[in-house]
Amino acid sequence: MTISTGQVDTYSTPWLMELVRFGRLHVSQLVTHAFGLDRVEDAYEVFSHGTTSGALKVVLHRE
Repeated sequence: MTISTGQVDTYSTPWLMELVRFGRLHVSQLVTHAFGLDRVEDAYEVFSHGTTSGALKVVLHRE
């Protein structure tokens, strides 16, 4: 798996992924917005205006 970010340092990513994998970190509460792949432009718009949209984590999913 490759994870890239534009706003954060990924130093702790492997550790965080292990916590998620073993059920020790529940991330569903961090998701504020979810979009299907057909709405990727809407998702980007929401994420890029996080201070006004309230976006913390935006998830794209296959439908």
